[in-house]
Amino acid sequence: MSLQIRDVSLVPEGDGVDVKRLFPLQGFMNFDPFVLWDHFDIGPGRGFPDHPHRGFEAITYMFKGGMNHKDNLGNESFVSAGGAQRFTAGSGLVHSEMPAEKGHSNGIQLWINLPQRLKKIDPSYQQVDAADFPVKSINGAQVKVLVGNDSPLKLNTEVIYQHVNLDKQAVYELELKPGMRGIVYVMNGHINVNKEAAKADQALFIEGIENLNFSAEKDSEFMVCMGLPHNEPIKQYGPFVD
Repeated sequence: MSLQIRDVSLVPEGDGVDVKRLFPLQGFMNFDPFVLWDHFDIGPGRGFPDHPHRGFEAITYMFKGGMNHKDNLGNESFVSAGGAQRFTAGSGLVHSEMPAEKGHSNGIQLWINLPQRLKKIDPSYQQVDAADFPVKSINGAQVKVLVGNDSPLKLNTEVIYQHVNLDKQAVYELELKPGMRGIVYVMNGHINVNKEAAKADQALFIEGIENLNFSAEKDSEFMVCMGLPHNEPIKQYGPFVD
């Protein structure tokens, strides 16, 4: 059973973009089943021109602004604040992600590894708009369910992914399946997770715990991302996860 705190690292990525990265970093490449976590803030004219991927799935979730997605499968769409787009790279795809033409676009990109048996599946794409995600209010907690329960966004790995706003002195509890591990990423405020404190731009890496208890020292905003590991070797380099 462990719960460890890490600070984000500022890393250059794409065309003129700096991201707050949890991993991959030298010495800390991934946290099975998750293989990348970037919190980005992109101005107009920047972004991620055409580039290839294979072997994993990715979710781009927007807090503000928006993101244009275009790929070699024929998909072309724009996801705005509160919405998300998921691509399954599988055997391979080429895509671009470019921000809205005005203002800054802020969001998180998360990569989830595919198990070896699914590495060669056909690539696919899904967009879910803000209004289509379920949101529940629980005693001072507003919980937006991005993956899990009744969310329409689907992955090939069992994952719980939530965007939580927690009022000062409020408490939120989350029960996990045995074997789940993952991340609590704090964007604003100051929270305690099972009595371990974390503040903005910090993340807690959690494993071996089946009940999470969140409390807030002040109004706080954070992401919860938990998943079942594949327990397989991960060969990760650049845009590919084999």
